[in-house]
Amino acid sequence: MSFKQLIGASLLMMFAVSLQAEERDVALMASACAACHGTNGHSVGGTPSLAGLEQLYFIEQMQLFQSGERPSSVMMKHARGYTEEEIRLLAEYFSKRK
Repeated sequence: MSFKQLIGASLLMMFAVSLQAEERDVALMASACAACHGTNGHSVGGTPSLAGLEQLYFIEQMQLFQSGERPSSVMMKHARGYTEEEIRLLAEYFSKRK
C-alpha cells in the first residue's frame, strides 16, 4: 500500500467513525422523546408519532413550539432546549424511522 493510499484509507476511516459518533449522539438525543412519542418515534398512545415525519414539517412544528405560536405545556419547554442544528438532526433522524 502506498503512502497516499494509506492516508486516504485513514481519512476515510476517520470520516466513518465521525459519522457513527454523530448518529449515536442523535439517537441519544432522540431517546429523550421516547417517554411520550415512543421508541424511535413510534407512539403507542395518544401522543403523535414522530417516525416517518417529513423533515420540514418536524422543523416547522419545533419552531412553532419554540416561538409559542403552537402552545403546549410540555413541548414548548422541550423545543426551547434545542438548537437549530439539533432540531435539524432530530428531523432527519425521525424521518428515517418507518
